[in-house]
Amino acid sequence: MLEIDGAHGEGGGQLVRTAVALAAIRGAPIRISQVRAGRRKPGLAPQHIAAVRAVASMCGARCEGVEPGSAALAFSPRRPQGGEYRVDVGTAGSITLVLQAMLPVAVACGERCAISVRGGTDVRAAPPIEYLHRVLLPLLQSMGLRAALTVERRGYYPKGGGEVRLEVAPAPRLAPLVVDERGPIERVEIHAHVSQLPREIAERMADAARLALPPGLPVDAQVDAFAADRSAGPGGAIVLRAVTEKTVLGAAQVAERGVRAEKLGRTAAESLAADLRAGATLDMHAADQMLVFLALAQGPSRFRVRDLSSHARTAIWLIERFSAARFAVSAAGGAVSVQVKR
Repeated sequence: MLEIDGAHGEGGGQLVRTAVALAAIRGAPIRISQVRAGRRKPGLAPQHIAAVRAVASMCGARCEGVEPGSAALAFSPRRPQGGEYRVDVGTAGSITLVLQAMLPVAVACGERCAISVRGGTDVRAAPPIEYLHRVLLPLLQSMGLRAALTVERRGYYPKGGGEVRLEVAPAPRLAPLVVDERGPIERVEIHAHVSQLPREIAERMADAARLALPPGLPVDAQVDAFAADRSAGPGGAIVLRAVTEKTVLGAAQVAERGVRAEKLGRTAAESLAADLRAGATLDMHAADQMLVFLALAQGPSRFRVRDLSSHARTAIWLIERFSAARFAVSAAGGAVSVQVKR
């Protein structure tokens, strides 16, 4: 059984989610100790439990210690299979983080998967669902993934109640992602929305983002205000996407009580602008999430990122423990170059 130190590096929930996904893909039993040891509330929280149990359902895994507050868990998988899967986080826990754990397994199993998740679509400390839809999935589609995402209902903190369905078609092994340069910027999209709140809040987010972007970019803004039948409570988010000749980069912010709409829009735009200035071909959040898929690809991959986050460095350490994939990281003209070799 492979022993994983849950306090290594970033030492948070992403390590747990990535570890069980890799264990399911490789058919390797694991034990994770010191789960989230450095967090204010260490151990497993409901959204981590939902992700572990969801992956377990995809591969018939036997689990021990998967309960609230647990500091250690054991996960013994069998072969992952396609099919219909339903997950209820039970709180406003992030739907996108649960899907981050399930999607690599769905890709690797080679069979059709239909995944429905109930929880929070747009919550703090997690990518909004629109980021998954407009940034991560297009990047994966460029590698050969065929997937369709439907947001049936929005959900926010503290109520949750959002519902999302992701359908993944069987596909051959993923192609590598090689993006040394991003190419010309074709357009920048601004997607701002609110639910059960005044539309002008979303408009203020979008206007602030537009003003904070570098001048001269072709910008297209979409603003939505969803009624009560499209959401389980009030909330909102803004997602920016830069579409270039060779790649897609994104940035996002989730609405918070007490934080002005203008600050949310400006913060998202400044993050995207920093990536563009650095000549990045993946934004920092995409780099975190794409590493597992690059390790599954049928050849070497390359990309540039403004900087590697602690999440990404932890993921690299973890992936190299499970597979033959090896990562080479080097400084490259104000950015970081990452190569994934097999």
